[in-house]
Amino acid sequence: MTALWVKSLPLIFCLSLASAEMRAERVTLRVGYLPNITHAQGVIGAHTTREKKGWFEQRLGPDVVIQWFPFNAGPSAMEAIFAGSIDLTYIGPNPALNAYIRSRGDEIRVLAGAAEGGAALVVHSNGVLKQPADFRGRRVATPQLGNTQDVAARAWLKKQGFKVTLTGGDVAVLPAANSELFQLFQAGKIEAAWTVEPWVSRLEIDAGGKVFIEQSDAVTTVLVSAVKFLKARPELASRFLAAHVELTAWLGTHSTEARSLVQAGLTAETRREVPAALMERAWGRLRFTDRVDQDQFTALVGDAQSVGFLRQAIPLDRMFGGKP
Repeated sequence: MTALWVKSLPLIFCLSLASAEMRAERVTLRVGYLPNITHAQGVIGAHTTREKKGWFEQRLGPDVVIQWFPFNAGPSAMEAIFAGSIDLTYIGPNPALNAYIRSRGDEIRVLAGAAEGGAALVVHSNGVLKQPADFRGRRVATPQLGNTQDVAARAWLKKQGFKVTLTGGDVAVLPAANSELFQLFQAGKIEAAWTVEPWVSRLEIDAGGKVFIEQSDAVTTVLVSAVKFLKARPELASRFLAAHVELTAWLGTHSTEARSLVQAGLTAETRREVPAALMERAWGRLRFTDRVDQDQFTALVGDAQSVGFLRQAIPLDRMFGGKP
């Protein structure tokens, strides 16, 4: 019996090594997103991962472990890309543009579209702000300095003839996290907010706001990859992209089920119940698409440059697609 046990040691040792090698071959994929309805693919991905029913895991296979990282706004997610803390992220177009130009096109690629619409300028329904001229001397909040809605707000105000600087001007633009932005609006400490869903609808339903401008056709969310990730794991990047495209199509054909999943994901993320009426109103403002229109990005570059961002713009020819 002892001899048999000793002879079996090499086999046991080999099996242990094989098991260790299999564990070592598992890849961790780090993905960022914002806990907003406009980032529905990321919200669903993170929520189904928490529930052990991962949409992406089912399509990428057991060799891939996905970690999801929520951010308040796009610039923070781009800093995480630069720091090597995440591999992919759902993000607004302006932070993606800023990161691409800042890195001279060497570190960022837009893989696909994700959502259009869902952004708006909201004012109080008391009638104080009836026309663009009424914004002089007022305070407008945005989710973060340099994010997509921040640039949109500044560009629109400039087109109305206002002088807007990073610290003041004819209209004060105040970057604040969406939760803080909501509280400021509700308390009457700001007159308007340019933000995205579900905060647009929350401002309408819970804070007496009304939409002054709705960006129904604007690109709101895209899927962005670090070039380092594309070089190191091109096959994995392609698999994730395919799963994203499938999920984006599913959002359009299974609207009720998708909305319910996003509602559950946001409730878990924010630790407060997201009302069904809020979800329904916000969902109606969105269009989910994997399409990317370079002309839209070119227009965004113009807007950003007009308000002092993206001063050193470069050609966008390398920005799109899965090639490093």
